[in-house]
Amino acid sequence: MSERLWELFGERGRGVLVTLRRDGRPQLSNLDYLAEPGLIRCSTTGDRAKVRNLRRDPRASLHVTTPDGGAYAVAEGVVTLTPAAAATDDATVDELVEVYRRIRGEHPDWADYRAAMVADGRLVLRLAVERVYGWRP
Repeated sequence: MSERLWELFGERGRGVLVTLRRDGRPQLSNLDYLAEPGLIRCSTTGDRAKVRNLRRDPRASLHVTTPDGGAYAVAEGVVTLTPAAAATDDATVDELVEVYRRIRGEHPDWADYRAAMVADGRLVLRLAVERVYGWRP
């Protein structure tokens, strides 16, 4: 994996996730993410098109670019999904708290946040990065 390209992802950012529809066409979703070497995570809900697509075919790509469009990177890999949040103290909610905290910082009311994660049926999407490609001058 190219370190110079990986640097474009940063620790947290916004990118475009590409999944595959049943008919093979791409489905694109904007998302905020947390990136660690070899792993990209984000929060989502189970009713999203990207989740339905990933349950059928776990292959995905995440595209990021510089603000001026002068460089870009794509991370390809296979996604795993946590179970939907079911209780305010379950492992999924704990991971959602970690992802939120590392992307946005402290939440003003963690009890409220945990309850909202359960009410929304949120889960963590984990992209295990197998390949990174792109262009960076």
